[in-house]
Amino acid sequence: METLADVLNVFHIKTSGLSVTISLFLVFLGLLYWYSVYPYSVLSRCGIKHPKPVPFLGNIFMFRQGFFNPINDLIKTHGRVCGYYLGRRPVVVIADPDMLRQVMVRDFSSFTNRMTLRFASKPMTDCLLMLRNERWKRVRSILTPSFSAAKMKEMVPLINTVTDSLMSNLNVSAESGETFDIHKMASSPKTIWFVRLVAFPFITAPLARFLPNKRRDQMNHFFINTIQKIIKQREEQPAEERRRDFLQLMLDARTSKECVSLEHFDSAAHAADQETQPSASGEQDDRLPPPQEPSSRRPPKKMITEDEIVGQAFVFLLAGYETSSNTLAFTCYLLAINPECQRKVQREVDEFFARHESPDYTNVQELKYLDMVISETLRLYPPGFRFARDIDQDCVLNGQFLPKGATLEIPAGFLHYDPEHWTEPQSFIPERFTPEAKASRHPFVYLPFGAGPRNCVGMRLAQLEIKMALVRLFHRFSVVACSETKVDETPEFLLS
Repeated sequence: METLADVLNVFHIKTSGLSVTISLFLVFLGLLYWYSVYPYSVLSRCGIKHPKPVPFLGNIFMFRQGFFNPINDLIKTHGRVCGYYLGRRPVVVIADPDMLRQVMVRDFSSFTNRMTLRFASKPMTDCLLMLRNERWKRVRSILTPSFSAAKMKEMVPLINTVTDSLMSNLNVSAESGETFDIHKMASSPKTIWFVRLVAFPFITAPLARFLPNKRRDQMNHFFINTIQKIIKQREEQPAEERRRDFLQLMLDARTSKECVSLEHFDSAAHAADQETQPSASGEQDDRLPPPQEPSSRRPPKKMITEDEIVGQAFVFLLAGYETSSNTLAFTCYLLAINPECQRKVQREVDEFFARHESPDYTNVQELKYLDMVISETLRLYPPGFRFARDIDQDCVLNGQFLPKGATLEIPAGFLHYDPEHWTEPQSFIPERFTPEAKASRHPFVYLPFGAGPRNCVGMRLAQLEIKMALVRLFHRFSVVACSETKVDETPEFLLS
């Protein structure tokens, strides 16, 4: 028979068990809260101003309507060195051009790698944009000579063939007298669909990698298998029958003896060209100092794997094709709504064809006003209005401490519209890019292709393609705005 003492002991045991459970639950909540907020002291400890973050999510809600305007507001509110939290990751935004010169050129060794996308998969993981450290240096060393002047001259016939097709399509539209979308004419809707389906989910929604998507997986396999088949076909063809395109240049580079060192990774200043050209940032003398290493050290053996070739072919489609067609479309749009500028382009083009039968790599460099028009288009509509670097080690930049593990963001879009450096920044004024105007302006407030060794490796090829298409277009046609053309003082992407 149970005594009162036995009943009380059982009750005590049960009560004690409940207390332990509650205590463990409270400890769990405390640890969860600590885990959710402890990264959010990083920027404050560094003296970097930032908006108040939300546990787990950081400041992600400020980007619900896009990145451009929130970043602009952030800089205007907190200064040219400020920050925010992308989830739990601290991001340092630097909009000071002198500091950016240090990041991208002078102290490049401290900011070698682009921001890591932890959930990317093949073929993106093998592309130049995502390679890191020594692997990036090796592949970039192999690819840089593929964009030398000599190699691009070999690609001119292919560019002309594609431009012939564009001119034929434009001629059909001109004769019909009907309005049409110039962007669709300059690009392929199928390509846009492919890029959005395969690439963008990994960039905008990392968890998309783990969600089943049969169509995306099929596209990935199709792309990889197609490139592998083409590589096999090329290897079986006689050398003189091989197509002289970017893929073939990569295949040739596997056995090339040409070695490019780090200070020549800036594709606009590649020494093998034997020609003087400004860097992507616009400065002639803003190069990397020679690497401090023993003279007896031999360059690493050059190799590029088939996976890496597939990765570069993928990024060439992703970052090259669509950005070039966008720039073509935006240039036509801006000239359509600025007819006086279009007439200046056409006068220059007519004078050009009075001297030359057709455009090529060398003679298109004579088109100075067209070059200014393209530069101003890239200022208003940069291919990428923000890009980033990983901070792999604690460092001090111009007196500002930057913590290891954070991301450094370069707000190119903000700099392109910064009223401190551009009068009437939202207006289309090609004369901003006369030699005198460029010389008087800080070179690191204009970064359509980045700058320094990690700039866009295909920058000059893109410029060549755009110039060759536009010079032929405006030799034959005029671009006219229609009732469906949206004319806004503020470019559309700034409104998002």
